[in-house]
Amino acid sequence: MKQRKSWSLRLLVGFILLSVLLSGCSGAEQSGTQPVSAAPASDGDVTLVIGAYSVAKDAVGEILPQFQQYWKEKTGQTVRFQESYEASGTQARAIAGGFEADVTILSLEGDVDKLVKAGLVDKKWKDAPYQGMVTRSIVVLGTRKGNPLGIHQFQDLARPGVKVLYPNPKTSGGAQWDINAIYGAGLKQSEREKGQKDPAAAKAFLEAVHQNIESLDKSGRASMAAFEYGVGDVIVTYENELLARMAKGAQYDLVVPDDTILIENPAAVVDSYVDKHGTRKVAEAFLDYLRTAKAQEIFAKHGFRPVDEQVMKAHRSEYPDPSGLFDIQYLGGWSEVRSSLYSKRGIWYQVLAGI
Repeated sequence: MKQRKSWSLRLLVGFILLSVLLSGCSGAEQSGTQPVSAAPASDGDVTLVIGAYSVAKDAVGEILPQFQQYWKEKTGQTVRFQESYEASGTQARAIAGGFEADVTILSLEGDVDKLVKAGLVDKKWKDAPYQGMVTRSIVVLGTRKGNPLGIHQFQDLARPGVKVLYPNPKTSGGAQWDINAIYGAGLKQSEREKGQKDPAAAKAFLEAVHQNIESLDKSGRASMAAFEYGVGDVIVTYENELLARMAKGAQYDLVVPDDTILIENPAAVVDSYVDKHGTRKVAEAFLDYLRTAKAQEIFAKHGFRPVDEQVMKAHRSEYPDPSGLFDIQYLGGWSEVRSSLYSKRGIWYQVLAGI
């Protein structure tokens, strides 16, 4: 009996050691943002660490093997990927805190600016094509099939009894786009009624919508998951996120408000980490690849508006511009938005505090 127990114990230990060794060799996706090593392997292969925002996961996941094939044919080198997908603000903080991503794909340029301030990304990152952006989208509304509450504009979200979902802007770049869209729609309405923008009226409009918020999730993807589970009547989200869900069979209606914001999503090489890992050449090539027609077609397939003009032209009928479309400059640019909306005494936090 003792011998049998000893033999069983040795088998168990051996199995555990084998599992550890195999997991250490895996190039699978990282579910969190733990620091990983991206140093080139001794056989000349290279590991590239991608830190992206959650909504981009499906599109990026399809682009990675395409780039692997492209790079193998061009250089003979095999690229392995380690991937992390989080809410944009969470991802940026993780990278600033030591998660050694070689390339980051985020929801908004303010999150890249955090990495510039941390000394990890070159301050000239926007000198890249399309000012450093790799995709575009717009903020839209998703309703239950048939739009039973007759939702057409952001103003409808303030009606009594309408349960609204959008994520938390402390963690989610998507939430900041959502709130920018609602606040901007309030400015547009005040401009039509009064002949000029009225920030007080826009704040009051944002407050009225926020009164109907059902939950504040940590990311756009988490907010969509809650909506799919049956929470809420309307979700404020990216056009691409809703289109991707509907393409997989989700029974929703996509509503494009007349007044909404153009979303622009950046990507950048994390300079400090690529220099540490010796991966700059392949990281910069991957960033360039994201803007190729082939990659832009994949983004378009997943509901993103391409930054490549020719690819966008081919998809124009799928992505018409609403009549009152505005961009971040309508709100004064990101520096102004961070100060006026999202600072500790900004409009958003006044809305949360009810002041």
